[in-house]
Amino acid sequence: MAQSIPVREGSLTSPRVRHITTEAPWHWLEAGWRDMLKTPLASLFYGIVFVIMGYYLTNMVTEQFHLALALTAGFLLVGPFLAMGLYDLSHCLEQGKPATLGGSLLAWRSNLMAILLFGIVIGLVLIIWVRASAVLFGTFLLSDTPSVDTNTASIFFSGDGLRFLLVFALIGAILAGVVFTISVVSIPMLLDCKVDFITAVETSIAAVRVNPGPMILWAALIVMFTGVGLVPIPYLNIAPGLLITMPLIGHATWHAYRDVVEPAKA
Repeated sequence: MAQSIPVREGSLTSPRVRHITTEAPWHWLEAGWRDMLKTPLASLFYGIVFVIMGYYLTNMVTEQFHLALALTAGFLLVGPFLAMGLYDLSHCLEQGKPATLGGSLLAWRSNLMAILLFGIVIGLVLIIWVRASAVLFGTFLLSDTPSVDTNTASIFFSGDGLRFLLVFALIGAILAGVVFTISVVSIPMLLDCKVDFITAVETSIAAVRVNPGPMILWAALIVMFTGVGLVPIPYLNIAPGLLITMPLIGHATWHAYRDVVEPAKA
């Protein structure tokens, strides 16, 4: 059995976090794929929701280029919260219960206040990031005509544009890393058991602290699958890859939680 440590030292009822290997994320993806095959219609429903979001993000580029950049990065920030229904589907499969779309859409009711608080925190982070992105864009790339052509040229073929990309990527990576650390297992945990917001966040932080290598790999895989999913079909501005990649990540995240976190003792 994998070694585990308590989230709170000296507590007999605290959740415990297991040590895992770097092979674990690949097993999570495999288990997530199996869950997708068992719940194809419900999983694809959530995939369609992500495709619609990707469509609106892509079409924002034509008029609000800097906002599209911010929200594309924000896609990674709010993904764990939006995938809540996918966690519930995997949870039901695990328990041998019917995994239905209707039930997954109401999964948040199991721990309403804690989930609501988490949603408010993620929403505030996204608002701050959008505003910070606008400030960065205005500071480095002042332009009266924010079109796709002018902004693409100024970003990729000018010194100011390259500096903007560097600062944007650095700040975005730091922010995404913080959100990943506090959410990687916290939202599945809030669905699984009646814990408070603080306990869930502490557990998520402990999971990353105890398993830095596997969690860095898992974060990289999430970014990679999300990035591939966001690649649009030319001229249609539709990103069909999200139909598969986002449900896969969602289901796999539930198995990440199950693999990393031991239930609190009664």
